Amino acid sequence: QASVKTAADLTCPICRELFRDPVVVSCSHSFCKVCLENWWRDKPIKTCAVCKRRSSRDFPPLNLVLRNLVQTFAEQREHTPAEDHLCSLHSEKLRLFCLDHEEPVCLVCRDSRIHKDHRFSPIEEVAEDLREHLRKSIKSLRDKLQVLTGKKEEFEDTAVYITAQVQQTKAQIQEQFDKLHQFLLEEEDSRIKALKEEEEQKTQRIKDKMVAVSREMEAVSKTIAETEEELRATDTFFVLQYKSTVEILQDRTLVEEPRLVKFYPVILDQNSADPELMLSQDLSSVRCGERQRLPQNPERSKDHIVFGSKVFRSGIHSWDVEVGDSKSWSAGVTGHVLREEKTETGCWFINVINGKYSAYSHPDTDKPLSVMSLQRLRVKLDFDRRTLTFSDPIINTDLSTHTFTDTFTDGLVPYFFTDDNIPLEILPKDITVKCKY
Repeated sequence: QASVKTAADLTCPICRELFRDPVVVSCSHSFCKVCLENWWRDKPIKTCAVCKRRSSRDFPPLNLVLRNLVQTFAEQREHTPAEDHLCSLHSEKLRLFCLDHEEPVCLVCRDSRIHKDHRFSPIEEVAEDLREHLRKSIKSLRDKLQVLTGKKEEFEDTAVYITAQVQQTKAQIQEQFDKLHQFLLEEEDSRIKALKEEEEQKTQRIKDKMVAVSREMEAVSKTIAETEEELRATDTFFVLQYKSTVEILQDRTLVEEPRLVKFYPVILDQNSADPELMLSQDLSSVRCGERQRLPQNPERSKDHIVFGSKVFRSGIHSWDVEVGDSKSWSAGVTGHVLREEKTETGCWFINVINGKYSAYSHPDTDKPLSVMSLQRLRVKLDFDRRTLTFSDPIINTDLSTHTFTDTFTDGLVPYFFTDDNIPLEILPKDITVKCKY
């Protein structure tokens, strides 16, 4: 057992043979000099073949103590007499090998009837042949071990790459969500601030109106008191003062002249606008501009499209769009549910590309129109009669009329597209308001 242990201790971990010119690396493991050089060849980092620790030296020193031990062990093995193996039948040395029975035999066995006409070879030659066969087998195993070692290194490199890739992706995800959180906080602060400003403005406006009403109430109360005093006067004095009293009462009952206020039949839905569209503050006009950082909510559109905020499910509706000199725009209606699903199936609009006009009905037709220039477009939807009419309100000329065959149980919404920095403006309608105090 001591001899076997010593032989194992004096064996190179790479070639599995006795050390030849052993060198020692920084982690104290030793290898044949040639084996270690071959192991390190084409490797960017020089590591130990056993523990994989990085070597602090590119040229490890010779292990002189180990080399002396190997030499001593080899000399002892050469001078140790081999144990004589005797034939179990004739007690003679086994000097031959029977090729037919594949067993060692002595000279007496060769001449016996058992091995008559058999083929024999000297036992030394057979031993050398068998050793050569084992050497080839060992070489095949070493080649396989080298392939497996290479695969192990590939797997280790892949594991390191996967870990690095996970860390990089994790950092990117955290960075993106940090930006999103910051954006949401800024958006929250901005909207709360705008809400507070609106509250202050409206509260101040109400306070001003309350002050005016209080003053008017005071004046009216004074007039009532004076009138009641007149009622208690003598008949002659009452008749004489009646005319002036009535004039005072009429001055206190005010009817304002009718006033015109603006009303937009359609306003834009800012939550559906493409990030590259710029909407006016009152949501009545849209133009193409620089891309904005907007949340990607489900109703957000793309391709420079924005929808109206109101869904039409019945009745007659009409709105005018001032297009000016824009050369690339569309205006019409689309299905409400289809809008939510972000599909253009069921769209009807006047389409202008590079100054060429057409009446578009997706997916059926794109009918060219003989229009040279259009400054304003009127869209009239009669939902109950299922008709849609496009006209030029300036010259009072119809451009196109479409009769629906589709069923829109969820309604229709206004549809707008622009690829121009010239705004599309929804024009207000004038309505009369009369206030009596």
